[in-house]
Amino acid sequence: MDQPKLERLLRLMKMLTANNSLTVDEIADKLGISSRSVYRYIDTFREAGFVIKKSNNCPKLDKSSPYFKDISRLIHFTEEEAYILKSAIESIDENNLLKQNLKKKLYTVYDYNILAETIVSGKNGRNVAQLVQAIENKNAVILKNYSSAHSNDIRDRYVEPYAFTTNYVQIWSYCPEENKNKLFKISRIGTVEILPETWQYEADHHAGYIDIFRMNSDHTTPVSLKLNLHAANLLVEEFPLASKYLTQLSENEWMLVTDVCSMDGVGRFVMGLLDDIEIVESPELQKYIADHLKNIQNNFPLS
Repeated sequence: MDQPKLERLLRLMKMLTANNSLTVDEIADKLGISSRSVYRYIDTFREAGFVIKKSNNCPKLDKSSPYFKDISRLIHFTEEEAYILKSAIESIDENNLLKQNLKKKLYTVYDYNILAETIVSGKNGRNVAQLVQAIENKNAVILKNYSSAHSNDIRDRYVEPYAFTTNYVQIWSYCPEENKNKLFKISRIGTVEILPETWQYEADHHAGYIDIFRMNSDHTTPVSLKLNLHAANLLVEEFPLASKYLTQLSENEWMLVTDVCSMDGVGRFVMGLLDDIEIVESPELQKYIADHLKNIQNNFPLS
């Protein structure tokens, strides 16, 4: 199969995933091919074992197809899972050819995002498809009925979406209302309404950071912690990416030096292991924990 045809097939597969709004003619127009070619490619998918469904005259690749399940299992790596696999592969003898082949396959799969949305289903799948379209056309959107855990409310959000996190779990968007870039969880979006307005703040689009405790922001703060073996083991078990920032000092002492996006994630972890962790250098974290302990004492006074 020639490369241009393969590219069209992959683009068509991407468009048909979670398709709820495009007819064959509209798909053909977007791909720059004839409707007859679209039908021919769809027949190729059927012959290959994929299930094709139609809803309101809109063809769609059914994610229950055996091949979709195989693809999902193949590419569904979070950053933490990929890091764990990489660490396991690195433990193989350096001269082992198997190691080199495994690393090559892992990196190929981890970087290959074209079919990532095949693992998204239901309402989330429809919203991802809308957001993908908005990003491709540089349109602003309204995240209808977004449920925010931070502000504890449900309301519409006007944003300019521009980048997904791993496996389409969250979307980086510029929020003009707050003049900042923010992460929005796909699962908390009611529906996505694509607006006719194009991006007005593209120069301000900058994806922020996500720390090892899975918190995010557009800036980071350094923290240094000394952990005993028990705390170090629990840290790596719960947050595998932390192992990249751990240094062993002795048989029972480890040092964690990393940057965090907020004190919430690291603070909750440290407060659960106060006897096992020493804050070496982080006045912000010390204040965060002191304030929380004071609130706890006020809320649960000793009788």
